[in-house]
Amino acid sequence: METSKQNAHGQGNRSQARRATKRARKFNFWFLSIAAVIIAISLVLYYLPIIRTRDTKLSAKLPQVTPEVIARGAYLANHVTICMDCHGERDWTRYSGPPVKGTAGTGGEVFNQQMGFPGVFYAKNITPGHLANWTDDQVLRAFTTGVKPDGEVLFPVMPYPYYRHLDPTDAAAIIAYIRTLKPSAKQSPPRSIDFPMNLLLRLIPQPADFKPMPPKTDRVAYGGYLTTIAGCAECHTPATHGRIDQARLFAGGRLFKMPSGDLYSSNITPDSTTGIGQWTEHNFVAKFKFYADTANLGQMRPGDQNTIMPWSMYSGMDSTDLAAIYAYLRSLPAKKSTTLLAGR
Repeated sequence: METSKQNAHGQGNRSQARRATKRARKFNFWFLSIAAVIIAISLVLYYLPIIRTRDTKLSAKLPQVTPEVIARGAYLANHVTICMDCHGERDWTRYSGPPVKGTAGTGGEVFNQQMGFPGVFYAKNITPGHLANWTDDQVLRAFTTGVKPDGEVLFPVMPYPYYRHLDPTDAAAIIAYIRTLKPSAKQSPPRSIDFPMNLLLRLIPQPADFKPMPPKTDRVAYGGYLTTIAGCAECHTPATHGRIDQARLFAGGRLFKMPSGDLYSSNITPDSTTGIGQWTEHNFVAKFKFYADTANLGQMRPGDQNTIMPWSMYSGMDSTDLAAIYAYLRSLPAKKSTTLLAGR
């Protein structure tokens, strides 16, 4: 009888051991399955932007670099695509924060949580002191798709979703120009990205979608090209969590948190009461050209409301180009500004 009890006890232990083994195998299965999914997602997130944008290259048919090409790049980078708006220091003691001379391309602008960004981001040094080892195609890929040579994805405060529509010759001209900047060894601190943006960021890059520049005689189409590469929609459209409202394009109302106080962007659709519907072409062009005189970029006093709008840089745009932008904006549907109607 004692032997029977011992046998039963042994069988019970073996049964428990088998159940424990099954539980361990089940745990290992689910653990390995979850680990495999996490690894797979990580690999997809890492390689997706690299694969998507790997064919972004300059055409072999582009013209040779000439003084005229560099001048075109300088014009675009300083007055249309305004690369130097962020990739250089701005004097925020004056209206609209005009560029500080001698800092072009050195980086320096900071974008952080206090300004509504999901992390802390720094405009980088884009002078030959930093980009000397980058090929032209690597530079092109970074500023038209947001993917750096090492696979890091740029936060779209760098407006690559708009630069991806550049004419290839204009993109090449910008690269030719920044190659001529005075080299700087300036280094920016590493960025920090809040969760989940650190993951979602890798889903943003898309292949470049270069567009030929329309003839200047087609003022509306040419103005549309300039408006796109200038990224006007990004600021002049309301946004939620950084995503602009496509139904409210150019209607203004995007909030910018500045040290001098909250600022809402203007409605630039042809609405007659809250937009530019009553502006003439002369009014529009003159508004920009007013700030070409540095005397009109006055010193800010305590309590003065500054603006993020880089008037001093846009003021250098050719009057014909400004008129084309006006023609394009006047061709858009009129939309009322909800922020202005709310008294803000």
